Amino acid sequence: MPQFSGVYVAVITPFDRNDRIDEAWLRAHVDRLISAGVHGIVPCGSCGEYAALTDAERAFVVETVAQVCKDRVPVLVGTGASSTRNAVRWAEHARDCGAAGIMALPPSAYRPSHREVRAWYEALNAVGLPIVAYNNPFDTTVDLTPDMLAEMRDLERLVAVKEYSGDVRRIPVILETTDLEVIVGCDDLALEGLLAGATGWIAGLTNVVVRESIALYDLVRARRVDEAADLYRRLLPLFRYDSKPTFVQAIKYAFDLAGNSAGPTRPPRLPLEDADRATIAAALETFLAVAEH
Repeated sequence: MPQFSGVYVAVITPFDRNDRIDEAWLRAHVDRLISAGVHGIVPCGSCGEYAALTDAERAFVVETVAQVCKDRVPVLVGTGASSTRNAVRWAEHARDCGAAGIMALPPSAYRPSHREVRAWYEALNAVGLPIVAYNNPFDTTVDLTPDMLAEMRDLERLVAVKEYSGDVRRIPVILETTDLEVIVGCDDLALEGLLAGATGWIAGLTNVVVRESIALYDLVRARRVDEAADLYRRLLPLFRYDSKPTFVQAIKYAFDLAGNSAGPTRPPRLPLEDADRATIAAALETFLAVAEH
C-alpha cells in the first residue's frame, strides 16, 4: 500500500525584513495548507532553500513544521546534504522530530559511482525511517534510473521515489520492476504522472494554489479526466515555473502579489527578472479571473 499518496506540499521558508525565519508566517502557512486539505508537508527541500539555511535554522524549520503538523498530517523531511554523515544526521533529526519519512536526494557534491550511491542510501536506510528517494538529475550529478532503483530494491526502508526526470515513461517501468511507490515531482507533469500510475505528488506551486491542486488530484483519482485536464490547463502557466531554476522566486513573488509576502529568497537566488514577474502576474490574474467564474 502507498505510504505517501496524495498532495504533499514542499513548503517555502519565509524570511522577514531582517533576513530571519518568519516563524509566525511559517506556522500560519502550514496551518492554511493543512486546513485546505493537503495530505502532507515537506520541509527543507529545494523549495525550502535548505542549502541557504544554517544548521540551526534548518533544524528550527523542521521542528516548527513538525509541531504544526503533529497528529494532523505526515511530515516528510528533506535530507539533502554534501556528505553521508550530514545526510544521516538530518535523517536522525527528522526521526527524532516524529517525521513519517525522509525525502532523500542522492550525493550531490561530486559525480559518485553506482556503488557510492547505493552506500549513501544504505546509510540512510539504517536510520529506520521510510525513504522517498528524490531523483533530480538536473540539480545533482545522479540520475536514479529505473535500473538503479531496481538494484536497491532490497533496502527495506526505500519505499518510494520522487520522479523529477521529466520522463513520464519511467513511471510504468519503475512500477513494473520495483515495489516502489512513485511520486510526481514536477508540477507541470502532475496530470501525466498521476495518469501514468503515480499515487502521490510533491508539489511546489501548490504553496500558492492549494485548493486547486487538491481538486486536480481528486479529479484524476476519480478518473474525471476531462475535468482534470481543463483545470490543469489553467494551472500550467504557473506550474511550468516548477521546472525552472527560479521556481522558489516565482512562488514567493506570487505571495507578494497576493499581499502576503514570504520575504525574498536568499542569495545566490536573486529576484526575478521583469519579464518573469510580468508572466507570473499575468498567469495568476488570468487563472483567478477564470476561477471566479
